[in-house]
Amino acid sequence: MGDVRAILCGYYGKGNSGDEALLASLLQMLPAQVQPIVLSGNPQETYDRYGVISCDRNSGFRILEAMGESEYFLWGGGSLMQDATSWQSPLYYGGLMGLAQQRGLKTIAWAQGIGPLKRRLTRWLTRQTLLGCAAVSVRDRASAQLLQQWQITPLLAPDPVWALDPQPYPGLGDIHAPRVAVILRPHPHLTRQRFNHLTQALISFQKATDTSLLLLPFHPSQDLEMADAIARQLPGIHHILTPDNPRQLMSIFDGVELAIGMRLHGLIM
Repeated sequence: MGDVRAILCGYYGKGNSGDEALLASLLQMLPAQVQPIVLSGNPQETYDRYGVISCDRNSGFRILEAMGESEYFLWGGGSLMQDATSWQSPLYYGGLMGLAQQRGLKTIAWAQGIGPLKRRLTRWLTRQTLLGCAAVSVRDRASAQLLQQWQITPLLAPDPVWALDPQPYPGLGDIHAPRVAVILRPHPHLTRQRFNHLTQALISFQKATDTSLLLLPFHPSQDLEMADAIARQLPGIHHILTPDNPRQLMSIFDGVELAIGMRLHGLIM
């Protein structure tokens, strides 16, 4: 058992490999005396994968119970405080951070990407919660500059996924080389026409280079359909890979010569 309990709050247990890689990195970095409690969208899966205490991120009762048992509230990593995809995201994360501060927990914002914040309310909430933090770290210069404008001095550090230890992915070495990773996601700018052009480009690339294409749906509920659509048209060796854990993802990227990506951690890894 750890001497100190810390709540870990992020987009965990929601099926996104990038956020799971952040969680795995954080758990790897925590001092031995810290016992984490992870707020998760799938507590059983989080427990099975990492062997740590986990509670439902949507259960107000369980969150309050966890706060009553903890000394620290650790927020991150990732771009939690942004309202580009939804105004609800900063209200959720900012609300939890504010609640933790009101209840006397020491709060830390870790490996954050701040923004975009289009609304006055979400900008105010973000600044207020960060001002109450014992420590703040960000992973990009734009976030650091924004916080400095708010009279907050953050630590600017690399994305922590760089430090994640790899775990071998079974059978990767048996796939014909050279190998290229392809990480796509839905996006308003990726129209049907552009998607078709991209697919044809991958077909031509594979024919010209005799590469094996490894399609990696980082967020399967969003990305798998695109991977399937491309795979059906590829003429050469290809695989859709869905690793069991983020450490295996690191191993896959160690074993490719090129990555074509639309998701941040697909490029970082």
